[in-house]
Amino acid sequence: MATHEHHSPGHHAHERGPVSWRTAAQATAHCLTGCAIGEVLGMVIGTALGLHDLATIALAVVLAFVFGYALTMRGVLRAGLSLRSALKVALAADTVSILVMEIIDNGIMLVVPGAMAAGLTSALFWGALAFALLVAFLLTTPINKWMIGRGRGHAVVHQYHH
Repeated sequence: MATHEHHSPGHHAHERGPVSWRTAAQATAHCLTGCAIGEVLGMVIGTALGLHDLATIALAVVLAFVFGYALTMRGVLRAGLSLRSALKVALAADTVSILVMEIIDNGIMLVVPGAMAAGLTSALFWGALAFALLVAFLLTTPINKWMIGRGRGHAVVHQYHH
């Protein structure tokens, strides 16, 4: 039973060339899953604790990165990578995607009047957050398509999928 321990993100010729919109959307959806978990959790905690908008957003961003990286790492750890190698793959695969999503969705939360001040029982809060995550998905997908086509971003994870 061979492991992928000898592999590292910098030593592979990643696939390059045309990338389907489906592939880009799947990569973005994978990234959005971790982002959304962290984003929602951060917004809920920050709002419930009555934190200032920027403190709530900072918490949401940190948790989005933590959960986004954790989901990627879970998959590549199963493929046999060490924790350190899995972290390198996650950083290479998800950093740009998560960063773009976080800028978009938190920007939307800040510009929707009253969204950050609305309580957790408010349709405004949840509607604005759902809208923000949808827009983040739609605007990040073409970026991921471009990056995957150049062997970057989520392309570094594909070699570990079985």
